Amino acid sequence: GQNISPPLSWSGAPKEAKSFALVCDDPDAPVGLWVHWVIFDISPAVNSLPENVSRNEEITGLGKNGKNTSKHSGYDGPCPPDKIHRYYFKLYALDSMLNLKPGLTKDELLKAMKGHILAEAQLMGKYKRPWQ
Repeated sequence: GQNISPPLSWSGAPKEAKSFALVCDDPDAPVGLWVHWVIFDISPAVNSLPENVSRNEEITGLGKNGKNTSKHSGYDGPCPPDKIHRYYFKLYALDSMLNLKPGLTKDELLKAMKGHILAEAQLMGKYKRPWQ
């Protein structure tokens, strides 16, 4: 409930990568796919995101936050209302910086990345609220 993003790290990205983008979504939400986080223009020198990444639109030295389904900038943590949900963190290595304004939605980001994805990785975690 505190919207603290988890620490994430990666390795083995293509040497040609000029930026990274990350999307976190929940396909089990009762209303359909729920996007928890969109972050892009992450420097190719970065290979991890610390816990509790800023929710500011622009994150100095890190990248730019997009908008999640709640229309917030940055990460909105899990809060499943009904059962265990799956949360997919999808990392994309891109052949360029997108150089777009902060606030992109997941769909806008995916459209902008089309033809620029060199590699992708995925991590899935499960969560349910303790009292369910």
